[in-house]
Amino acid sequence: MTTPSALERPTGIPFGRRLAARLVLLPAVVLSLLPPRRIRAALERVSRGASPATAARAQAARDAVCAVSLRCAGPRGCLPRSLGAALLCRLSGAWPTWCTGVRVVPPFTAHAWIEADGRPVGEGVPDGYFTRLISVAPGSRSAR
Repeated sequence: MTTPSALERPTGIPFGRRLAARLVLLPAVVLSLLPPRRIRAALERVSRGASPATAARAQAARDAVCAVSLRCAGPRGCLPRSLGAALLCRLSGAWPTWCTGVRVVPPFTAHAWIEADGRPVGEGVPDGYFTRLISVAPGSRSAR
């Protein structure tokens, strides 16, 4: 039987990953205060040269951001959560597709999320549940 390391929380997220998630939270929150066109422009610059993130890497980044921030883990934290997860992926050289759009199933709401392999990561919803309005994919200009 193994015992958890002193550098790991019960969540199983290593200390280094939690620290990296904390470091990307400030830029993520600052970005979340900008207008959408400025967010898109900043993310396009940051994502240049990155390889596409795998679903596992994107999910791990999302989990780490949620583990270190109650705001990001909550239902109203989708924008800083998605930005933080994308930035955390970028620290390892990858980039998920960052998306913002709407949920068209009543009630109508705005939402931000990340995708890997063309599917929302960690959202627990079927494909097509959200309609993209802005996205920043790895290695390409954004789609409107």
